[in-house]
Amino acid sequence: MFGARRANDVFLNVPFDDDYEKLFVAMIAGLVGLGLKPRCVLEIPQPQFRLERLRELILACGSSVHDLSRVQLDRKNPRTPRFNMPFELGLTVGVAFHARGHRWLVFEERSFRIQKSLSDLNGIDPYIHNGSAVSLLECLRQAFVRTDGQQPSLADLRKLHFDLQTYLELLRAQGEAPSVFTATAFRELVLAATELR
Repeated sequence: MFGARRANDVFLNVPFDDDYEKLFVAMIAGLVGLGLKPRCVLEIPQPQFRLERLRELILACGSSVHDLSRVQLDRKNPRTPRFNMPFELGLTVGVAFHARGHRWLVFEERSFRIQKSLSDLNGIDPYIHNGSAVSLLECLRQAFVRTDGQQPSLADLRKLHFDLQTYLELLRAQGEAPSVFTATAFRELVLAATELR
């Protein structure tokens, strides 16, 4: 379904919750601003066997970003942590070991927390965004350095993020995109960011 690997496609493994929305929009804007194409599990049709489709999507991407910011217990009973992000990171690492060429990057909200929450990653330097969209954009600039001399400035990425956030607010004013974490909204935001770039 997803085809051969595309070096500029980036798989996103991030929290899908209201608190992460601005970072999600910043992630889309930042990657598109860097000349990359965001991809995520939202593209997988619901009736499909999700795990196999997830593996295929990861294989189709040249790299991936894994934000492990949600390690705390949620507020709803039964209070549990979210395991999807570490699980998808583990799946990606397994895929990368067998299908060389996939580059995976770890993002986190807080410094040094990953050494406690996932000590098997000791030796990997995560990109710390402090829960800030601007910091996340700078992390993306550091993680994806362009070699063609076309590296956008942080100001460029901030403007694209602002414009994309404005576009999202316009959609909502029209009664569309109540959540960015749907297949339709994700596709719209990627297309809009590409046009705004």
